[in-house]
Parts: sequence; C-alpha cells; structure tokens
Amino acid sequence: MPSPTQGAAAAAARVDHYENFPVASWLCPAALRPTVAAIYWFARTADDLADEGDAPADRRQADLLAYRADLAALYAGAPPSGRWPRVFGPLAGAIERHALPQEPLDDLLAAFLQDVRKTAAGEGYADRAELLDYCRRSAAPVGRLMLHLYGVHDAPSLQRSDDICNALQLINFWQDLSVDLPRGRFYLPRDRCAAHGTTPAAPVRALVAEEAQWARALMLRGAPLVHRVPGRTGWELRLVVQGGLRILDKLAALDHASWRERPRLSKADAPRLLWRACRM
Repeated sequence: MPSPTQGAAAAAARVDHYENFPVASWLCPAALRPTVAAIYWFARTADDLADEGDAPADRRQADLLAYRADLAALYAGAPPSGRWPRVFGPLAGAIERHALPQEPLDDLLAAFLQDVRKTAAGEGYADRAELLDYCRRSAAPVGRLMLHLYGVHDAPSLQRSDDICNALQLINFWQDLSVDLPRGRFYLPRDRCAAHGTTPAAPVRALVAEEAQWARALMLRGAPLVHRVPGRTGWELRLVVQGGLRILDKLAALDHASWRERPRLSKADAPRLLWRACRM
C-alpha cells in the first residue's frame, strides 16, 4: 500500500493480507520504518473494519466513525478510546515525530466509509472522474504522507505521487475482479461498461483491457517521481512502479479475464522487476 505509494496497497490487501507491494521494507531508512509501519497499520485496520468479516453495513460505519473520532482525539491532544491501542499508540508517536498532517488520514477514512455505503447499496461509479475522486482519498493520501516524511513538497512531485498511487489502486481493482464482484464491489465505470454493452457486474475482456491501459498511462506519467525521491526509497519506488506494471503484463497474459483468475506477483518476478528498475 506504503512506500511512497503504499496507500494503494492498503486498499489492495484482502483477508489473507496479501500485498503486491512492500511495507516498511529494508530499503526504507531504519529511522522511518516505525512511522511507515504506523501509517500502514492505521490504513490496514480501517480497511479491515470496512471490508472484512460479516458485520452489517451500519456496524461497519459505526466502527469507522469511532475510529475517526480516535484520530481526531489524537490531533486534539486528547486520549483515544483505547479500542485500537496497537494502531493509535504508534500513530501518536509518528505524528509527534514527523508532524504528520491530519487531512490525508481523514481522507483515507472518508474513502473507507464511502466503500461501505456503496457496497451496501450495490452501487458503482458513474465514470472515470468519479472513480478517480475516490482514488484521491483511498490511495493518494499515503503517497503524500510519505513524501512529507522525505521533505518533498513541490507540486509536480505531489501530482506524480498521486498518479502512481491512483494507478496502483486502479490496477488492484482490475486485478481483483474475481474477489470484488462476488462481494458486490463494483469499480468498472458505468459509462465505459455501457459503451461495451455490459454492466459493472459482468465485465468483458475489451473493457478490462481499456481500463488497464488507462492505469498504465497513469503509472507511466507518475514514474519520473523515482528520480525525485532520495536514496534507497527511490529504489523502492522503482520496484513499486515496476510491480504495478508487471501486474498489468500478467493481466494481459490472461487476456484481461481477471474475473476468472487473479494475476499476482511471485518470487519468480523478482529478477525481471530488478532489471526493469535498474533501467529506469
């Protein structure tokens, strides 16, 4: 979800907590690993509240609102409720050490609340603009938090981070059709579905291929960020970018029928990813 783009991975994980991309890996400077892990577990736990188990939608919303109240308490200098000490204890330390802004964390919770509402209503997204607005809150915030940790604040870098994060989120959507569709989670834009004579619940190969190409274009647009992020983290980001692109390659190898089989990375992909990362 996060290296500079781990917000997407937080949304990417499922019940087995499989991740496409590294979390607080050895490439991350040791001094930052506790903060990166705190951000990740904040997002991971919120994602589980929104998505795991068999709780009804109203219970999920209530839990997420209580979780958001605990976040607000931290920033107000008040003690949180104590329901999630393993999340808010480390997060409090991260906020104190690095002056983490509250808005990106709030945005993540807004996205998870939106997911609960849309899933309960069986709704999808009207078009790419609406879907990107969701990604702006579900994926991009953690990328921006990571850039904050590295002191990177210029507008072009922030936009490239958003592009990478949004691309990772979209890649996960198209990768996870076999998981999301049976659970009533619909992300294929309705207008593009209509153009292909289908619905979000019944994807066709040409539609998924089109959306995968959109994700690839976003990823390539954001890729120059790897030269702006310093040190080993820049190399981790290279691997994140190449990991996302490799998933798209595997999706294409399945003729984009990911509602039948989920493409995923394996150890066998490591040499190819390293080679491609070096070429960047």
